[in-house]
Amino acid sequence: MEYRRFGPTDMTVSALGFGCWEMGGTYGDVSGSELDAAVNRAIDLGINCFDTAPAYGRGESEVVLGKALGNRRKDVIVVTKCGVGYADRPKGRDSRMVSILSSVEQSLQNLGTDYIDVLLIHWPDVNTPFDETMHALDSLVNQGKVRAVGVSNFTLDQIRECESVRSVDVVQYGLNMFDRRMEQEIFPYCLQQGTGVMVYGPLAFGLLTGTMSADTTFGNNDWRATGGRPGWNIGVFAEEHFQRNLRVVEDLKPIAEARGKTMPHLALRWVLSNPAVSVALVGTRTVREVEDNVAALEWALSGADMEQIDAIFARYGVDTYPDIVIDPDE
Repeated sequence: MEYRRFGPTDMTVSALGFGCWEMGGTYGDVSGSELDAAVNRAIDLGINCFDTAPAYGRGESEVVLGKALGNRRKDVIVVTKCGVGYADRPKGRDSRMVSILSSVEQSLQNLGTDYIDVLLIHWPDVNTPFDETMHALDSLVNQGKVRAVGVSNFTLDQIRECESVRSVDVVQYGLNMFDRRMEQEIFPYCLQQGTGVMVYGPLAFGLLTGTMSADTTFGNNDWRATGGRPGWNIGVFAEEHFQRNLRVVEDLKPIAEARGKTMPHLALRWVLSNPAVSVALVGTRTVREVEDNVAALEWALSGADMEQIDAIFARYGVDTYPDIVIDPDE
């Protein structure tokens, strides 16, 4: 396992992290016993970062993760979030101090633990002053309930506003070959500041696994069935893009095969080649997937490989830096 510095914290994080969105039940069907086995196999293989959120199945992901970790909780870094899921607030967001403190108490109960390693604000709540939000996070650190704090899906200006009150230890954003927006401003800033960077969606939510075809369909409980929200996945499953994107993936496969690797290995290695990235989160369901993901480590893409990848995207006219804000109005 590769390990990396996790921002200014005293934690060292595995380059591959275990994304727990799928545990919430909104990403297709998955069994509890398989997830338990996958979590424990991941720890056996050296994966020490588990990322969840109350918004994943209204707390279900946290509950499932807590039970799966059991007495191995002390061996891992648990990241969870707050500030999302309030029906009576704009966009369902509420990052007032009272809401954050209440959310953390519920997360601690869900996870069956007395501390959270990293707490992130899931999405910016522009209706609450960021200084109130950051003071709430700082209070939780001072109470010993949280070890480090950060934000997810914030603009650069919003990060700077937060940091006028309290340092941001860790951030989380989407990154994959199809979506490179954060390479423009956010990641260079994080490198300069020494901020820990978590990335989600490195496999483009399944597109870069190389297992999808023109006949692929998604179940009613799978958000990909609607093409997704363009603000955070640039619509890779949208009807007008999906077939073209499948052809892109087919052209990428020979690059992986030439290195004795699979498409997921190529996609993960590409993400981990970014010097700003601390950990790439991969949604995992089974032991087999965990074991396969680990094979993405301990090899490198050459400059020629990277140029070939870029050439394929250019040939199909894929805009990997689309002019879409991080958080569009809904």
